[in-house]
Amino acid sequence: LCFTTASYYGNRAATLMMLRRFREALEDSQQAVRLDDCFMKGHLREGKCHLLLGNAMAASRSFQKVLELEPANREAQQENKTAETLLEFERMADFGFEKRDFRKVVFCMDRALAVASACHRFKILKAECLALLGRYPEAQSVASDILRMDSTNADALYVRGLCLYYEDCIDKAVQFFVQALRMAPDHEKARLACRNAKALKAKKDEGNQAFKNNNYDAAYQLYTEALTIDPNNIKTNAKLYCNRATAGAKYEEAVRDYEKVYQTEKTSDHKHLLKTAQLELKKSKRKDYYKVLGIGKNATEDEIKKAYRKRALMHHPDRHSAATPEVQKEEEKKFKEVGEAFTVLSDPKKKVRYDNGHDLDDDGCCDGRDFDANNIFRAFFGGHGGGYSFDSSPGVFFFSSFDILNLIETRYY
Repeated sequence: LCFTTASYYGNRAATLMMLRRFREALEDSQQAVRLDDCFMKGHLREGKCHLLLGNAMAASRSFQKVLELEPANREAQQENKTAETLLEFERMADFGFEKRDFRKVVFCMDRALAVASACHRFKILKAECLALLGRYPEAQSVASDILRMDSTNADALYVRGLCLYYEDCIDKAVQFFVQALRMAPDHEKARLACRNAKALKAKKDEGNQAFKNNNYDAAYQLYTEALTIDPNNIKTNAKLYCNRATAGAKYEEAVRDYEKVYQTEKTSDHKHLLKTAQLELKKSKRKDYYKVLGIGKNATEDEIKKAYRKRALMHHPDRHSAATPEVQKEEEKKFKEVGEAFTVLSDPKKKVRYDNGHDLDDDGCCDGRDFDANNIFRAFFGGHGGGYSFDSSPGVFFFSSFDILNLIETRYY
């Protein structure tokens, strides 16, 4: 009677295997060999079910039992070798995950799943690594397939949340992490991811609020703190770098942040942000001709001329001929800068190039060779100044009359 019953369970297991209901088939196979320990086909089916479900050690024990009963059984010999190969892929995957070599893990899991096609554990590991590699649609597809079969699978819920988290959908991600913890309260990965997600969102929101309140220093600091929470969250960190660059007062820091953004996500928008920051940095290192003349960037042509008259006369070397050599040298420098500023800002084409951050060296106006502040001064004041001459050598100035400037000031100041 026991043999007949064992055969019944064995036949039902075979039918369930054909229907790909491997867990039920495994239970029937185990029941069959419990009733008849010498039931070779029962042990063979049990081993195959273990193998398909990804339990290589248990599969190997079943195949060894078959070989004890029938040492020359080629099917058992081959299946046992397959179980050993599966174990090796598992070991390689574990080592790869430890070393954060996620591509290697995906490779190993693909090979393992070719044998253990019903193993949820292998699928989850592959999906997690796909998420960590940024291949979110593939990862979500694997996790969703598992959830369709088992909606309470905490690992699959965790992977779904992980994909959303790395795609900067933090609120939705937290919902999946919470659900995973509800199914498995001891799920350490879900607990850590949930904590990071909440902390990242809170710190980012604090920074945004500080920025809205025009408290840029506080915003910069909060964004900096947020960036330390999870270096692996590329998309959220890219936004944080953008926010920090906007809040930061130093162009060098902004360029560094936008470079990091562009390195992580090479989109056209991020490239534009980087180029804009680089341009602003370049502009910040030039002479501010508007500041030299003491005018705003929207100054009219007449305002530019008036500002030049005032500054040129203020720093003219003749006015400071009785000063110390140090003062004379400084005033000479300022007088030349005023001339440079007027040369650029009074020329519409040069002004546009200057405002757009382009180099002006090609124009030959401010490279130290063709530029002469004295020529600009004489040209601007229409020849007034009689025998006035200006030697480009430091500290050497010649004037025919000290009254010339007073005459000019009376007419133009």
